[in-house]
Amino acid sequence: METLQARQDRGPGVEQNTGVYSFAQPRDRQGREASDEGLQNGLNEERLARGLGWFSIGLGIAGVAAPQALARSIGVSNHRLLRAVGLREIATGLGILTRRRPAGWLWARVAGDVMDLALLGRALNSADGSRGRVTAATAAVAGVTALDVFCSQRLSRSPNANVSVIRVKKSITVNRSPEELYRFWHDFQNLPRFMNHLISVQVNGERRSHWVAKGPAGMSVEWDAEVINDRPDELIEWRSLEGADVDNSGSVRFERAPGGRGTVVRVEMEYNPPAGVIGATVAKLFGEAPEKQVKVDLLRFKQLMETGEIARTEGQPAGRARSTSRKYDDFVRT
Repeated sequence: METLQARQDRGPGVEQNTGVYSFAQPRDRQGREASDEGLQNGLNEERLARGLGWFSIGLGIAGVAAPQALARSIGVSNHRLLRAVGLREIATGLGILTRRRPAGWLWARVAGDVMDLALLGRALNSADGSRGRVTAATAAVAGVTALDVFCSQRLSRSPNANVSVIRVKKSITVNRSPEELYRFWHDFQNLPRFMNHLISVQVNGERRSHWVAKGPAGMSVEWDAEVINDRPDELIEWRSLEGADVDNSGSVRFERAPGGRGTVVRVEMEYNPPAGVIGATVAKLFGEAPEKQVKVDLLRFKQLMETGEIARTEGQPAGRARSTSRKYDDFVRT
């Protein structure tokens, strides 16, 4: 235990290491008040964002379930677009509610508000419908738009406004030397041989390459990457460049295992999936979760480097009374 005298000698503002986080505790009243005010503002913005998210979902359900009734309530005769508007509202509402500081999804709401105002403007100039109800609906949407813009701006000022980074760390021991494993991995065109989600890697220079990978539901994603740290036989670090379909970065380390038992391969990856948490959830439903991918890829890498081939189970009986789809089998195996 730290003594009172030791705490006094340390003085204000010195970091205290808790083992998990390292933080400072300023003792001046003004600093505490400023910190408390900032925290309260952040909580208020997040509370407002959640309210807007639930509002989106409620409005969206009304548009999908009862478009004709909703059309009558706002004074328009054409209800065909309201179901599509409802689906959009549900999607943005889920996006807002599944992210801690969903600035991007709130700006999506602003864009939707602008579209709605344009549609209402057309309805005002149309002979159909109730002009009074359309005017009231336009005023209501304009008010919600102002609220959306306010909340979007406040959340966008935070450096962590759109953070939804997924981190993966995996390791495996391979009975080969670090030099051999490094040389094989460093030729990035070899990676699709054991990374099942990769379609191709094209090397475009000493440090840059173009990657194409499988995405959820049969889609593909592409990005350009560059090597940012390269220590022969020890380490390769990379990151995606601007414009990537999936922002990602990572590293692979090759550490000689004790007792001459090969090499410990350590892989660390960070990626920001499309549509944040929703994108990651959809990916997991299709068996494309990165934590599973990396684990299986390392097992395949070990097989390839130790035996020269990868054991495959395609075409073998599933061993169950009733057959299931290949996608189900792939998901269970991974």
